[in-house]
Amino acid sequence: MKINRLDHVGIIVNDLPAAKAFFLDFGLEMLGEGEVEGEWVERIIGLQDVKEEVVMLRTPDGEANIELVKFHTPSDENGIQRSLANTLGLRHIAFAVEDIEALVTKLKKKGAGLIGEIQNYENTYKLCYVRGPEGIILELTEKIK
Repeated sequence: MKINRLDHVGIIVNDLPAAKAFFLDFGLEMLGEGEVEGEWVERIIGLQDVKEEVVMLRTPDGEANIELVKFHTPSDENGIQRSLANTLGLRHIAFAVEDIEALVTKLKKKGAGLIGEIQNYENTYKLCYVRGPEGIILELTEKIK
């Protein structure tokens, strides 16, 4: 038995068009989208009366995928919980990027927010956190040449 690769990261959202636009503006590519429902998915995820929309995106190099899911039923009554960077559980997705300043400027113009500051780590990397729609946090990292 062995693990071959990480297939994808799933993110549950309320505003699928906004999340999709955020990741496309960020630079991911569209793989496909569609509706999912039926007993087969209910048996996998342990929920009843499932009806969802799914958007699959990938990095330009094809190495990583992100699945955005909007549940029409059942819905989460608690809504979006805006967690801090130290909240237990999955908090962010990290991407290696080029020209971090330009990318942050572009994302801010589209409504994303820089959480702290872009920092230089030991003259090796520039790093920052950006919050997008629905509280999604991306860590951006640029290798300093």
